[in-house]
Amino acid sequence: MVLVPTMTLIRHAMPVVDPATDPSTWELSDASRSAASALVLPPGPHVFAASTEVKAADTLAQLTTGPVTVDARFCEVARPKAPDGDTHRALAAAYLAGAVHDGWEPREAVAARFGAGIAAHLADGAHLADGAHLVVGTHGMALTVWLATVAEIGDPVAYWRALAFPDVVSVALPGHWRRPRPGAI
Repeated sequence: MVLVPTMTLIRHAMPVVDPATDPSTWELSDASRSAASALVLPPGPHVFAASTEVKAADTLAQLTTGPVTVDARFCEVARPKAPDGDTHRALAAAYLAGAVHDGWEPREAVAARFGAGIAAHLADGAHLADGAHLVVGTHGMALTVWLATVAEIGDPVAYWRALAFPDVVSVALPGHWRRPRPGAI
């Protein structure tokens, strides 16, 4: 019997937005921590790896009392700060649709680093030993860009817009869906 490794991608819970600070330092509210702790993971042992951004690591911390390894390969798409949320959402949607924006990390680079992070964590024998399941805490655009390279997600913009804060996406590797849409937990 051949076991197909699976992993779960977790989009972080909604942070407390503070326009005066770097988004990578935004923390979760008590309500967001509660929402994260209500997420349901597959049964069995889990290995947790998260973006270095506070909101992603803190989302995973709500799901375990064990360690959460931080890994910059799971960070959000690198980009300049948008002047407001509406502008950010419009630029992000255009980026996911294929636009090239000055100062934005190329989609190919995002997919490559994200995939390299997954490969590295799965190559570590501890992740597959005893049926351990890899759980990655990440961000909406990075998750969508990577999934678009390994799975049929249809319209990346619609997929990204449908992701909740927080959300769970389970994937059987390499790139075969266990659940074809975000949102249902």
